[in-house]
Amino acid sequence: MKQYFGIDIGGTSIKLGIVDETGKVLAKGEASVSFDGYETPVLTTVRKAAKEFLTAQNVPVESLTGIGVSATGQIDSRKGMVVGTCGNFPHYIGSPIKAALEEDFGLPVTVANDANCMTLGEVWVGGAKGYTDVIGVTLGTGVGGGILTGGRLLEGARGLGGELGHYRTHALDGVPCTCGATGCWERYAATTALVRAAKERDPALVDGRAIFAAAEAGDKTVLALLDNWTDEIAQGLAGMVHIFNPQLILIGGGVSAQQKLLIDPIAAKVKASVMPAFAEGLEIRAAQLHNDAGMVGAVYYFKQTMEKE
Repeated sequence: MKQYFGIDIGGTSIKLGIVDETGKVLAKGEASVSFDGYETPVLTTVRKAAKEFLTAQNVPVESLTGIGVSATGQIDSRKGMVVGTCGNFPHYIGSPIKAALEEDFGLPVTVANDANCMTLGEVWVGGAKGYTDVIGVTLGTGVGGGILTGGRLLEGARGLGGELGHYRTHALDGVPCTCGATGCWERYAATTALVRAAKERDPALVDGRAIFAAAEAGDKTVLALLDNWTDEIAQGLAGMVHIFNPQLILIGGGVSAQQKLLIDPIAAKVKASVMPAFAEGLEIRAAQLHNDAGMVGAVYYFKQTMEKE
């Protein structure tokens, strides 16, 4: 059975795994990319961690079919390099991920955006298996997304498509975004937007966990904040439903485990906000693969691209 090396490069850590041709993760590990405040370039850390992982797992390079990389940021998937980021992420733009890893391992390499890979992982072996038209959204520090239409990932001309967080829902009167624009959806729909609003009211509400605990306890202020936040998420999704007419919307990120306080309200609000024909049959639920989605999806992207699956 074929085996692949899956690598998921995030803003704080890199996840590594050996994935077989059925999407099963056989071994995995993790390393920090921010251990010295990014003084060491991210790609340097990735190359070192990848070699150390294969050595530690006693996996010979020649036993692998290829390397699939999921990477944060704007990824030119044709060239396999980073062409943009939002905000301050030093020593990353311009990283030639594909060329560097091909040089290191002598294997074919594909590189795609992390949110696109999350969606593909779910389509292959997760919550979107068997679906052809899917919107995948990750809520976290920002908002990432991937769009599957007609069974294929929507990538655009350079592989940059599906940048859902920078869909502008408050363009005329909105909050400035790290990308330089105003009113981007992620400034309202990211988990950080919820935390920012909550901390203004109570400095003890430092993260999603604390906020949802307060909501479970019946804190009316926090419940009102959650209602506003899920409104923002739902209105952005409703616009996308009218463009892409998906069968399924999958919501990922750490907060996606909150069925009653997050997934259920979003589902109800989206369906109430779209034209009736678009709501018919539309499913909205939490992603399933969690931390493995990026590396699994990266391998599926490799298989689709290099093996034309």
